[in-house]
Amino acid sequence: MLRWALIGAGDIATRRIAPALRDLENCELVSVSRSRSELAQEFAEQFGASKWFADWREQVTDREIDAVYIATPVYLHAEQVITAAEAGKHVLCEKPMALNVNECDEMIAACKANGVKLGVAYYRRFYPNVIRAKEIIESGEIGKVSVAQINAFEYFDPPLDHPRRWLLDKSKSGGGPMMDFGCHRIEVLMNLFGQIRRVEGATSNSAFNRDVEDTAAALLRLETGCCATITITHAAIESKDTLNIYGTKGSINVPVLNKGEMFVKVGPEERTEFHPPAENTHMPLIEEFATAAQNGVRPAVDGDMGRRVAEIIDQIYVKGGNEEVLLVRNNTTPKS
Repeated sequence: MLRWALIGAGDIATRRIAPALRDLENCELVSVSRSRSELAQEFAEQFGASKWFADWREQVTDREIDAVYIATPVYLHAEQVITAAEAGKHVLCEKPMALNVNECDEMIAACKANGVKLGVAYYRRFYPNVIRAKEIIESGEIGKVSVAQINAFEYFDPPLDHPRRWLLDKSKSGGGPMMDFGCHRIEVLMNLFGQIRRVEGATSNSAFNRDVEDTAAALLRLETGCCATITITHAAIESKDTLNIYGTKGSINVPVLNKGEMFVKVGPEERTEFHPPAENTHMPLIEEFATAAQNGVRPAVDGDMGRRVAEIIDQIYVKGGNEEVLLVRNNTTPKS
């Protein structure tokens, strides 16, 4: 049984993380922290935790916990992971792992130095439809994969008092939708096709004047030779969550990645398969991490994967920005 402390008690913690820590047989939710003590107590009592803290620093030194789940805004991740690791606790951190690669390196180093496991909450690794897609690809049924396409559209224009408004503050979020949920899709592609060898990116504020992009796109070349595109936006009213994979013999089309339906076509034959995710999508992730920590083995989605995703996002933002500067320069009419 792995005894857990939960730092952060927002929406994702309420809907997914705390219920998973409470209900999994190999986990026990011991404590929760949030800045307002009365709200921390209310949350703890709701999910059966015996302790609550206003100060997470005090929480992570508790000898009655073995692991810490960090469910706070991105800008807090590095300090909290490092502090928990130095207290000898295993750490499972919400995605994206950190604001940048340098922070990821510091987090990984702290966990290695203190002999604790570090995981990152890319829970789509455990989606049955992603697992099934990987099986089909590796079996050769659809031949050599040449193209993969992902679209993820989520309209997001929160009012000033919205609890997720911090996502529009670059100093807290690190970036816009590519950082927020594009990171999940980058991890899916690397899970399916291996390392990303080349990155081209474009970012834009197509609809909103804000500190972070509202739309981003990336063209990726993976080590298998597959070319992939990811298009992410907060500025389309129509939601999208697609994964399309095309090979020399067939294709896999997933109309909604967060659901279970997928269409597999090989030559003239097409079939429909259903592989829905767990009702609580965080449960397989947390269960696997807890088992890995207890057995002293590397978790399936570790800090190194979190770092690789961060590195790709850094490149998308840098190249997206540089490309915009070049286009402006090229389109400037010389003064007479």
